[in-house]
Amino acid sequence: MDTETPTAPPVTHRPRALATEAVHAGRDDLAALGLHTPPIDLSTTYPSYDSRAEAERIDTFAATGARLEGPPVYARLDNPTTARFETALARLEGTESAVAFASGMAALTAVLLARASMGLRHVVAVRPLYGCSDHLLGAGLLGTEVTWTDPAGIAEAIRPETGLVMVETPANPTLAEVDIRAIAHSCGSVPLLVDNTFATPVLQRPVEDGARIVLHSATKYLGGHGDVMGGVVACDEEFASVLRKVRFATGGVLHPMAGFLLLRGLSTLPVRVRAASASAAELSRRLTADPRVARVHYPELGGAMVSFEVHGDPHRVISAVRLITPAVSLGSVDTLIQHPASISHRIVDEGDRHASGVGDRLLRMSVGLEDVEDLWADLHRALGAQDAEHPAAGAGESAADLLVRG
Repeated sequence: MDTETPTAPPVTHRPRALATEAVHAGRDDLAALGLHTPPIDLSTTYPSYDSRAEAERIDTFAATGARLEGPPVYARLDNPTTARFETALARLEGTESAVAFASGMAALTAVLLARASMGLRHVVAVRPLYGCSDHLLGAGLLGTEVTWTDPAGIAEAIRPETGLVMVETPANPTLAEVDIRAIAHSCGSVPLLVDNTFATPVLQRPVEDGARIVLHSATKYLGGHGDVMGGVVACDEEFASVLRKVRFATGGVLHPMAGFLLLRGLSTLPVRVRAASASAAELSRRLTADPRVARVHYPELGGAMVSFEVHGDPHRVISAVRLITPAVSLGSVDTLIQHPASISHRIVDEGDRHASGVGDRLLRMSVGLEDVEDLWADLHRALGAQDAEHPAAGAGESAADLLVRG
């Protein structure tokens, strides 16, 4: 009797869902290598006995900025572990490539230097931006010149030497949103850079609306646990090749351990963002109904960030939280709160701060993964301290007592 050899089911080529990509992108080759977890390559240099061939490879990189075929040469040029993170992030953002850096500011610096190297030193930008991004553009530290405008004025602000239009949406810290598609149309041939740190590719993929460069402070949601610093730019391969040459020349490389942690962070990114966003939406609803709160900012897009203005002293709210952590940064598994005018946007001129909506009573909260009722109990109690004579009252109580009393 003849028997047929079982065959594997046909391979389908349907696009993978974002949640699937988050788990598998950058890891697709591991099973064939007999591995389950991506290896961490900590080498700073790599041996080669063919110096003529190495010279040719280095010449190729200097000319093209493309990733080198074959084994690595030197860690400042490329690293296999960080390359996995870059591959994964590009897949999540829907771009050809991504280039990782030591921080979000190092990533933005590389973009500005890359455009300046082409003689395009003028930037058109929409406020608000993250405070240090605002300062880097406005202070001219890299020889750039910036024109600040609202979205309606972008087309008029563009000049022949304009190399970049930059927006952040939702914006830090007001959570103001802009129409990416409309702005991309106004940019014409000038690349639009969108800082997508707050939204992440879970909530929006700017390239689908016409942006050509996507910036992340990977320190935030991509890492997600408050224990790694990094930045990344997602873009087409042509611009990525220029960024790699800038990174090699300036040395703003991402450490491979950070690359490993960021790749790990991506695997849970959709779950974390969606869970934190649900809590943030609920806290936004409760804050809106609270008479102690003057105004709440929460984006239509959703997300895990909430900003709100209080009637009383915002510093007393900061000093009164016990479960929520009063700290700069965002995107961690725990909830953080800070006063932008004192910290993240202190470096921005006061008049420019106020004009872009960053008032002195504004608080910014990055909602984490705690139970929403516990968060509200802490926040509700802290809001009661904004007009209290002794803001630290109750400091000796246990966390459980404070939550119950809230």
